[in-house]
Amino acid sequence: MKLSVFKALLKEMETISFQLPNGQLVPAHFHVTEVGSVSKNFIDCGGTIRHEKMVNFQLWEANDYDHRLHSEKLISIIELSENKLGLTDEEIEVEYQGETIGKYGLEVEGNKFLLTSLTTDCLAKDKCGIPAEKIKVSLSSLSSQKSSCCTPGSGCC
Repeated sequence: MKLSVFKALLKEMETISFQLPNGQLVPAHFHVTEVGSVSKNFIDCGGTIRHEKMVNFQLWEANDYDHRLHSEKLISIIELSENKLGLTDEEIEVEYQGETIGKYGLEVEGNKFLLTSLTTDCLAKDKCGIPAEKIKVSLSSLSSQKSSCCTPGSGCC
């Protein structure tokens, strides 16, 4: 989700709620401890230089059960970050502490934000020699394609 979309959605929400991929909600007393711009410059395994830029939010929870982050406050933090850090309208990546720091994508469903699982991938499959995935076909679907020329007892074989 891009930053502009997130901000527009926040303006329509009374409360902010994040749901982890396992369905568990981030406790309502979470804090957004960081809003930032992250740039990643790297070379993939095929030797291509790549650049990624994203907006990063870090969610954190403490024993401050009376604290609730409201939409207006988060919007003001984002706008301050846009002004001071030069944030641009990039995809958002969210960090949240589980057993280790997890990184998540962001989507929306109804009145809550969904933290979506991210995966790794080879960006140079054509240079690594990794074969393209073969299309899996069910054998039962092949047998349903009956030919009119050769049926049992027809004498064609």
